[in-house]
Amino acid sequence: MLSMFICGTAVTSQYLADRFHVNTPMLQSFINYSLLLLVYTTTLVFRTGSDSLCQILKQRWWKYLIVGLADVEANYTIVKAYQYTNLTSVQLLDCFGIPLLMALSWFLLRARYKLIHFVAVAICLLGVATMVGADILAGREEGEGSDVVIGDVLVLLAASLYAISNVGEEYIVKNLSRVEFLGMVGLFGTIISGLQLAIVEHKEIMKIQWNWKIALLFTAFALCMFGLYSFMPVVIKVTSATSVNLAILTSDLYSLFIGLYLFFYKFSGLYIVSFVIIMVGFTLYCAAPPATAEPTAVLQPGRAGLDNAALKLEETDGQSPEVAVQSSREETEVLSTN
Repeated sequence: MLSMFICGTAVTSQYLADRFHVNTPMLQSFINYSLLLLVYTTTLVFRTGSDSLCQILKQRWWKYLIVGLADVEANYTIVKAYQYTNLTSVQLLDCFGIPLLMALSWFLLRARYKLIHFVAVAICLLGVATMVGADILAGREEGEGSDVVIGDVLVLLAASLYAISNVGEEYIVKNLSRVEFLGMVGLFGTIISGLQLAIVEHKEIMKIQWNWKIALLFTAFALCMFGLYSFMPVVIKVTSATSVNLAILTSDLYSLFIGLYLFFYKFSGLYIVSFVIIMVGFTLYCAAPPATAEPTAVLQPGRAGLDNAALKLEETDGQSPEVAVQSSREETEVLSTN
C-alpha cells in the first residue's frame, strides 16, 4: 500500500511536469503538511495533560524541529535532483539511505542485525541494480540534466535526510504516539515549507495556468502523500523503518507499470525479475526481525558511601544476628536484623 501511495505521488508529479510544465515540489509538500496540520495537530490541540500540544512543545519542540526540517528538505531535494541528473543515478544513489538508516538504527535505536539481514539488504539492492539495468536497456536513462554532479549530491543528501527522518519517526511512534509524530511534523513542516515556498517558488506558482486538470492532479498528489504519511507510522510501529524502506523499493516498479500506459515506457522482462528479487530480499529480512539491545544497567553507589562494602554476619551470645558493614574508609557499622 505504501508503495502504491508513493507511485501515486510520482505519477501525478510527472504528469504535472510533462503535460503542464508545473514544477512546484515545495507547493505540493506544503499542501500535504497543511493537511497533517489540519487533522493531527488539531487533535493535539484538544488534548489535555502531558499529551497536549503545549506540553509537547515545552518538552521536545527542538527534536520535532530537526525531524520536520529533515523531512521537508528530503522531499524537496529528491525532486530537485531530477532537474540535474538522470533516473538511473537517482535510483542507485537513493539506496544509500538504507545502509545509513541501518547504521543510525544501530546507534540510536539499539537495533542489532544478524547476517541474514545484511544478506537480505544485499538481495534488495541487487534487485534495484537489475531494475536500473532494465531502465538502461529500455532507454529510460536519457536526459542527463544540466549538472550530474549537483544532482548526485542532492540525491545523497535526500537519502541521508530521509534516514534521519525515518529513525526519528520510528523512535517516536514506538515510544510516544503516531498522532504526536504526525501532528508535530504537520506543524513544523507547514511552517518550514511555507517559508521556503515563499522564498524559492513564488515565481513558479505565478506561472501556473490553473484549470480543473491541474487542480485534480494537485489534489491526487496531496491525498497520496497524506495517505503515505498517515499509514507509514502504523507499519513502522509493527516492523521497523529499515524494513519499510526495503518494501517501498518496489514503488519505482509500480510507477513504471503505470507509465507503460500513461507515458509509453518500453517494457523489459528484467522489471519482473527485479520485482521478484526485491520481494525475496524483503521477505528474507522480515523472516527474522532484528533484536534490540537492552540498555546496560549502571550500579550507583549507596547514599551512605558504602560502595564496595564487605558484609559479614556475626553471631553474638543470646542476641539476634547482626550485620557488620565494612566500608572502604575502614569504618564499621553494626546493624541489627530485628
